[in-house]
Order: sequence, then structure tokens, then C-alpha cells
Amino acid sequence: MNPATQDRSAPVDWALAVTTATRLVRPGPIVPRAEADVAVHRLRELAVDAEVHVRELTGLGHGLPLRQGEVVDRPAWVRAAVQGLSALTDGALPKQSGAFSGVLAGTAGVQAGVVIAFLSGRVLGQYDPFSDGGRLLLVAPNIVGAQRALDVSGEDFSMWVCLHEGTHRLQFTAVPWLADHFAGLVATLLGSMEEGSAPRLRDLPKRLRESGGLVELLQSPGQREVLDRLIALSTLLEGHADHVMDAVGPDVVPSVRTIRERFTARRQGGGVLDRVLRTLLGVEAKVRQYAEGAAFTRHVVDAVGMDRFNTVWTGPDTLPTRAEIADPAGWLRRVQP
Repeated sequence: MNPATQDRSAPVDWALAVTTATRLVRPGPIVPRAEADVAVHRLRELAVDAEVHVRELTGLGHGLPLRQGEVVDRPAWVRAAVQGLSALTDGALPKQSGAFSGVLAGTAGVQAGVVIAFLSGRVLGQYDPFSDGGRLLLVAPNIVGAQRALDVSGEDFSMWVCLHEGTHRLQFTAVPWLADHFAGLVATLLGSMEEGSAPRLRDLPKRLRESGGLVELLQSPGQREVLDRLIALSTLLEGHADHVMDAVGPDVVPSVRTIRERFTARRQGGGVLDRVLRTLLGVEAKVRQYAEGAAFTRHVVDAVGMDRFNTVWTGPDTLPTRAEIADPAGWLRRVQP
């Protein structure tokens, strides 16, 4: 992002966010150049192969073009993440005005950059439906680093990650209304942030444990309905992808059970400082989303099959509520009486 193009009235200085994050990004694992070139080439191929398997399992996306993923390093992921966040929030956040508008935007940019830098060493991949017509990103140094830490097959782990991200891509490309609906929820939530958004700090430790991090603590009672819908949708998307990446099975990923066991243990690990940061940023809530959303998907698929599970993608009214994520039988009673 070019600083010269920064909108001076924008509430977040995204150019400063990029600068801050790229300065704080840690280097990835050391990989010989020849090995790195092979890994990059293979990840691009696996992104296509993985989506074929996801389509066969889910029944989504048949007839859509198959596309490779973009393999990036950590600084490139930072730039892409900022571009996606800017595109998603453009017009939703109130414009800044007054003598201190630049200072406030700069402060927000630095804060965003610190968060993005923290995440840049942990994100394995992502699908961004909000910029450049949709981008599937695979963060090569993080995939290699995680595979080494887990001591699992590089080929299997790379395919496993591509299955997850390929599922996300299909969720948005095979369900045409989903991206606009997601963006609309975000816009509604951000547009209401001026209405009593000061954090309620009473019982902060208890509320942090029970919430999705500081983002959820900042909401007034009037914003809870939109926030709950956004959390429910995010939980569904993450859990559905987690279910699919395992359900494709050992014919595609021979060591899938070992990978899942070790990866789940790794998600829950980390030192004290790392765990505090993850809680504050909502990463701990994200980990819960994977498990809760996968349990919802698994229950429904086991009960009625994948074809009928796909009722969930019919429209916004058939999405599960936050309460129904924990009560999949209740969702089934509502949408398939």
C-alpha cells in the first residue's frame, strides 16, 4: 500500500499499519533455496488438487474454474492482510475530522500493525474474498515451520492446510451471497461502534475468559445481535473447513489422524505471554470456533448427510444462530422440520 494514497480522513492509517507490521515481523525458518522452490511449486499444485477433493466431499463448486493458490512469505501476507482489511472496512468506519484526526488514524494504524505482525507468524493460509476478486494465500514459511514443529509428513501437512483453505474458497465462490452478507454484518457492526463503545471494565478478567477477546468486550447491548450473527457465521465457516480437512480422509492425507492430534495440542500450547496475547486478540476464541463449528458440522452431516447439511448455504435465514451452533439439533428442527 502506497502511503501517498492514504485517505487523510480514514480512521485507520493502513499504510502505517503495513510499515509497523513489516518492521515487527520475525524471520521464518531457514530453508535452502532449492528446497524452498520445490515447496512453493508443490503448494501451488496442492491448492488445485485439494479443491477437487473438497468439491467431491461437499458437493459445492462443481463447474467453477480451478485456480492455484498464491504462495507468500510473511511480509507479503502482511500487505495482503492489510489490503483485505481495508477493503472490508472501507466506508464502514466513520471518517476522522478535526486537528487530531491524523494522530488518531496513525495510532490506530500502529495498533493494527502490531496485531497483524503477531498473527503473521501463525497464519498458515487464508482465503480473502474482499480484494482482487478473491485470493487464496498460503504462507510458506509458517507451513514449513509448523510441519517441522509437528514432525509430520511435509506432503501430508501441506495438503491438509490446502484442504482447509480450499474449503474457505469454495464457501465464498460457490455461495454467491455469502461475501456480501459477511461484509454487511461487519459494516453494520463497525458503523454502530460510536454508540456507547467504551469498554465496560468491571469484572474484566472474568469477561475476557468468557468472551471473544477485546473486540467482543467493546460492544454495547444494542450491538450484541449483529455481533452474535457474525460470530456464528465465522464459527460455521471455520468449523466446516476443519471438518472437511479431516473428513476427506487418509486416502488423501495418510497421516491425517496424527496431524490432527498434534496440531490440536499445538493450538492449545504456548507460553504465558503468548496465551495472554492470544486471549486479548481473540485468538483463543478463534480456537474455540474451530472446535464448536466442527462439532456442529459433524453432528448435522452424521444426522442427515452432506447434501442436506448444504441447506445452510441457502440464504442468511438458514445460517445457524450462535445458540444453534451449540444446539445443531435445534437448527435441524428449524430449517428441516
